[in-house]
Amino acid sequence: MMSTIQISKETKSLISTFGTKEDTYEDIIKRLYKLAVKEQLREFLMSSENTVSIDEAREMINNGKD
Repeated sequence: MMSTIQISKETKSLISTFGTKEDTYEDIIKRLYKLAVKEQLREFLMSSENTVSIDEAREMINNGKD
């Protein structure tokens, strides 16, 4: 089922810069989505929140903590 979305001419122009003449807007948007998902995963994996260093993990293991 197809859907129509409204975007400004500026946004349409920006989106089109990510594609070639053969690409549809759907192709471009899907490609951008995949890139965004990869970036979110990279940021999550590289985040220092809720992480411990290797030395801290070893100390926790040696002290019997999970």
